[in-house]
Amino acid sequence: MPPVNDRKGRNEIARRRTPTTGSAALGVIMAVVCLDMMAVAIVLPVLPRLVGTLMPGNRARIALVFGWFGASWAIMQFFAAPLLGALSDRIGRRPVILWSCFGQAVDFAIMAMAPSVAWLFVGRILSGISSANIAVANAYVADITPPERRAAAFGLTGGAAALGFVLGPAVGGALGGIGLRLPFWCAAALAVLNAAVGLFVLREPARQSSAPPPPRSRRRLNPLAPLRLFARPGLTRPAIIYALGILAQQAIPAILVLYLENRFGWRPALIGAALAGAGVGFGVVAGGLVRPCVRRFGEAVTLRLGLIGGAAGFAMFAFAPHGHDIWFALPVIAIWALSLPSLQGIMARRIGAEDQGGLQGMLSSISSLAALIGPLLFTSIYAATISLSPAHPWAGGLALLLAATLLLGALIPAFSIGDHRG
Repeated sequence: MPPVNDRKGRNEIARRRTPTTGSAALGVIMAVVCLDMMAVAIVLPVLPRLVGTLMPGNRARIALVFGWFGASWAIMQFFAAPLLGALSDRIGRRPVILWSCFGQAVDFAIMAMAPSVAWLFVGRILSGISSANIAVANAYVADITPPERRAAAFGLTGGAAALGFVLGPAVGGALGGIGLRLPFWCAAALAVLNAAVGLFVLREPARQSSAPPPPRSRRRLNPLAPLRLFARPGLTRPAIIYALGILAQQAIPAILVLYLENRFGWRPALIGAALAGAGVGFGVVAGGLVRPCVRRFGEAVTLRLGLIGGAAGFAMFAFAPHGHDIWFALPVIAIWALSLPSLQGIMARRIGAEDQGGLQGMLSSISSLAALIGPLLFTSIYAATISLSPAHPWAGGLALLLAATLLLGALIPAFSIGDHRG
């Protein structure tokens, strides 16, 4: 009998400790994700200008090279994410997260010292591989969080990522006004800090370390495998809307920085402030307006309102006669943040509980493909239009109008989706 009591006592102690340990680990993961995203976003306001200093040429050529920067990063993400996820299943989450953090520090240091565009490409490619650790971080969260709390935990990590994307451009723009390479050194320092947090505070999840490695499967390493849900009845039209929306979203990192710099002569600090302002607007709408809008209008109507707001915002960017008009477009395009949560709610209701993970995998695959195609698509159109009509003030805005057109095109299947209030 005493051993039974001892076992009960140990179980009780473990039960009491688990919430604290899980909460502390979740906080560490949130810090890791925030610093990771901040390091990635901090270089956005200055990267086009740095490319221009290393590669003398016209604006169209610089835009094309910038597009390949984005595409190369996305290609590495596309193939590295499932590989890192599978690797973390076999050797543990913590080693993969630490490796990614240290790898990012090296990547940004390479870009900070890059003597040529080729070396910038090397750093960007390595950065794409290293920053593919978000899936591993989400797996860590799933390991340490009870099933009934995972949605809230994923929401917290998503908020941490959004915070990193808001702070990154603002800090990068301010540092870029001092020196074009300073944001890269700051990003490297953030990656080192990220690694230190993981090294000294992060621990391997208990369930993960005690679980046997899953069997090898080529299917698990195929980034296109989750797209099989695309043909599921009831998901095809929402998936098309999602794909068009995510593709349009690529116009912001791909050409908005180039557009603001070339069209209005904005410096990195002002560009960073605009990107940060857009991030704040998206966060406010997604965090504060989605729920009341869905309750009042339903998911389908809220989805349509978001798509219309996004299209109107891109059009205002494209036709802005003066630089200060961009600030009026930011709250309009922020309405776009109504669409994604509403769309995800629609899709989640159309499949069973056993396929929710597969749904997230499909959305991740679509996002990866859009991030691969979008930079090349938008920068190619931007380069072509400013080459054909260099004197026309709105030539560069035609690529932004394409993004608006994609969102208007998404309205066609959106109007055929039934409404639901909740």
